[in-house]
Amino acid sequence: MSNFLFELKEGLLIALRAIRSNKVRAILTMLGIFIGITVVVLMSTAIKGIDNSFQNGISALGSDVLYIDKWAWFGNVDWWKLRNRKNLDMDDFQKFKEMANLPLAVAPVLNTQQTIKFGDRRVESANCNGSNADYVMTTNFSFAQGRFYSDIESEGSRNVAVIGSEIAKTLFPLGDALDKTIKVGAQNFKVVGVLTEQGSFILGPWNPDNQVFVPIGTIFKYFMNETFGSITINVRAQNPAMLEETKAEAEGIMRKLRGLKYSEENDFSINQQEGLVDNYNQVVGVIQIAGLFITGLSLFVGAIGIMNIMFVSVKERTKEIGIRKAIGAKRRTILFQFLLESSVICLVGGLAGLIAAVLLSMLVDQFIPTSIQYDAVILAIFVSLLTGIISGLAPAYTAAKLDPVEALRYE
Repeated sequence: MSNFLFELKEGLLIALRAIRSNKVRAILTMLGIFIGITVVVLMSTAIKGIDNSFQNGISALGSDVLYIDKWAWFGNVDWWKLRNRKNLDMDDFQKFKEMANLPLAVAPVLNTQQTIKFGDRRVESANCNGSNADYVMTTNFSFAQGRFYSDIESEGSRNVAVIGSEIAKTLFPLGDALDKTIKVGAQNFKVVGVLTEQGSFILGPWNPDNQVFVPIGTIFKYFMNETFGSITINVRAQNPAMLEETKAEAEGIMRKLRGLKYSEENDFSINQQEGLVDNYNQVVGVIQIAGLFITGLSLFVGAIGIMNIMFVSVKERTKEIGIRKAIGAKRRTILFQFLLESSVICLVGGLAGLIAAVLLSMLVDQFIPTSIQYDAVILAIFVSLLTGIISGLAPAYTAAKLDPVEALRYE
């Protein structure tokens, strides 16, 4: 054991001395490993951060909610067929609500984009959602201040609004939004509630943080002629286990309301988060495959470069190897020495890449969320070490099997 430790120490010292004597060459050799490790760690932190943000945002919408809509979120239905579908209106909502027995809550939703203002501060083209008081029951919203609007405020089409956290930060940087009067378009609305941050930038216009929620009657009263198309009916099942049963009932009711025959296709869509999550997973999967390909290519190029440099190093130090063998160094000692040298080069390159990835993650976090993963850090160190061992194996074996007499004669 003590002999092994001695060989390890000697081999490490020789490896470090060899690297120090060829600093520029060693740095250039590390570049491939540096780039590969930087890419894989940065990619994993970015994907994990986006994934966390997506999961937070999607959970705010509720996993047991169905969205009955004219449009399909995803699918292979031609756009013109969707466009020609009949709009869903408030009569459809009222009849659906009367006929449905299984849902926990049913709410109509109508969207319009409006400029939200308070004094000199404004948010352009914010998503303004109109609904009833049951809407909050179809979400997992939580409130930083105030509440959602009530049945009385909803049925009376009062000018009250609930604003998302990003809207609140922009209009009220000091956090004093409650009971203030904002302008939605050209109309005054009293802020009765402010949501806690719960959305995700990846949800785009569906991100609740950048939305305003008002009674649906005010949408019809002030904005209907501007953007009215079709409402969406949000349906929340009593629990996730009843989602499919609720969906079957919703489909049956909608087909009855539309007067569809048995052989006719649905002229509406029932969207749910599962489709959104599947689509998200497919996109992330493609990004991961592309990232792994780039990382693998960088590591392969880096490993080839290290192997090449190690062969050059063996040639340059052939006489040194001969002397060491002549005074008693064993094959395994020489093998170990060159393996250590290639491993140290890869490990230093990998650690430098790791540091660069962490610094870049902090920079990227200003634009999209990132989350540093400890398993990615451990994997990066392991991959660096493994690359060093694999790329140094052939040169180390070549050095170890050199005949000491031939090595001493080498010029």
